[in-house]
Amino acid sequence: FIARHFDKEHPHVHIAFNRIDNNGSTISDRHERLRSTRICKELTMKYGLYIAGSKDNVKRNRLKEPDRTKYELYDILKKEVGRCGNWNVLVANLKRQGVEVSFKHKERTNEVQGVVFTKNGYRFNGSKVDRRFSYSKIDAALQRNRHNERMGMTAKVHDVAMLNTPSGSARNELFSGSLGLLNGNGSSYNAADVEASQEMAEILRRKKKRKRGMRL
Repeated sequence: FIARHFDKEHPHVHIAFNRIDNNGSTISDRHERLRSTRICKELTMKYGLYIAGSKDNVKRNRLKEPDRTKYELYDILKKEVGRCGNWNVLVANLKRQGVEVSFKHKERTNEVQGVVFTKNGYRFNGSKVDRRFSYSKIDAALQRNRHNERMGMTAKVHDVAMLNTPSGSARNELFSGSLGLLNGNGSSYNAADVEASQEMAEILRRKKKRKRGMRL
């Protein structure tokens, strides 16, 4: 039977059905979730119904555990993954918010294959929180953040150099200061990134060498 309810702000129906066949055996519900998902999509398309948006639109106050914690994780990860530049910073930021991080490794190797988040006693694989939070996708997002941060530093140093060309020592001090801006509250990235520092120093060294060549 189907019962239509109006006790919430959104009208909805409850469906109850019998899973015992005429011989008294239980009717299998194997893969029922997958079939139900397919049927719901077909009905939605056929009757022009509205497909709900992303997890951002879910009303957190109405959730029960473990879904409440799952969505808390979603909100935290969405914020932190979007602003961190490496795993060390991400893990540290999550820990401050009560989230423990562990990694799954390929058998008998150090190769990471997955990530697990634990909060309020509940454990979730990253991909179960949301597909974008699988280990591989988080890792790719962190690399993009890291790349964008480096490109931003390169552009800023270039602009300053064009406006006012300081001496070699002053230029190094300027670069060191620009890295210092990334420490503390200004950014979630690891400002002591040695590799980024080396890249920027090399860029400035090449510019200085080119200018010397032009004077000759």
